[in-house]
Amino acid sequence: MLSNKRIQELELVMEFEKVEECFKEVSSWIENVGRKRLKETINLDDSLEMLLQAQKQFREFDLVASEYCRRGQEALKKMDRWEDFASVDVHSYRIKLQTYRDQLEEFCTQLDENRHRICETVRLYEFFDKVRQG
Repeated sequence: MLSNKRIQELELVMEFEKVEECFKEVSSWIENVGRKRLKETINLDDSLEMLLQAQKQFREFDLVASEYCRRGQEALKKMDRWEDFASVDVHSYRIKLQTYRDQLEEFCTQLDENRHRICETVRLYEFFDKVRQG
């Protein structure tokens, strides 16, 4: 049984190394592109026309960002089996995995929040624009 468990752990390490390339790519994109673009959406312009332009740009970014989130989540799903292993040998891999998971969850949450905030801001500006015209 110990031998089988050890073989499974080694297989998981090999699988992790394959999936880690995806994690590194997603993580690098989040740090070098994603977070910077999200910060740009913090200060929204105060005219409806500029806000609509910002929303359009965000939607283009959102398509790419959502794809990276999806790829990261798929890679994490492949590693779900790690939860069953608690040996010292896989501990460092579990820590890396949790770091990737935390980073991805935080970014995806921020992406969702910004998407919602921009949408609601546009709706509010459109409402005020109609009130002003009426």
